[in-house]
Amino acid sequence: MADLRGFSESTFTFDGVTRPIFRAGSGPAVIVITEVPGITPLVAAFAQRVADAGFTAVLPSLFGTPGREPSPGYIAQTIAWACVSKEFATWARNKTSPATVWARALARDEHERCGGPGVGVVGMCLTGNFALAMMVDPVVLAPVLSQPSLPFALSKGHRRDLNLSPADLATVKARCKEEDDVCVLGLRFTGDRLVPAERFARLLD
Repeated sequence: MADLRGFSESTFTFDGVTRPIFRAGSGPAVIVITEVPGITPLVAAFAQRVADAGFTAVLPSLFGTPGREPSPGYIAQTIAWACVSKEFATWARNKTSPATVWARALARDEHERCGGPGVGVVGMCLTGNFALAMMVDPVVLAPVLSQPSLPFALSKGHRRDLNLSPADLATVKARCKEEDDVCVLGLRFTGDRLVPAERFARLLD
């Protein structure tokens, strides 16, 4: 846990699910949803940069061991767990990952705690599209999709899929059209086969 020095630890419970939460900084909340294999020292360092910029950085621990250094075995173990977990829609098309319901509740709680105009969310790789799914809740104003890899790009349909149910996608698109203060940022490495360009193009459909 030495790599999480400077962060306070607590828990958040919603619908019977309790998970650890790490916070640093002050100001409006930015929820950083970690990539595989969990809250690594590099993810914590990124969150500290968010806090240093004048925000409350909030790191929920959805999987892995907080503060643990990544290794090939640790990464493979976490991916294998995610593939069979009911919390992550890794294979299904047109489905929102159930874990985002808990994450939206966290966003509402942090908005009430921290104030400000709304909440920012950064999703990374496996959780990249969680940020978009959390836009279903009106408190989320600034979702950042960093290399969103779900669902895994097994077919042409999967390559265009945004890891959202049709109803959630309609809500997200309506907010983008109707609300001037909502901004969606999507990021991918050129040529990243895990994050097809078609997935980003569909955001503009």
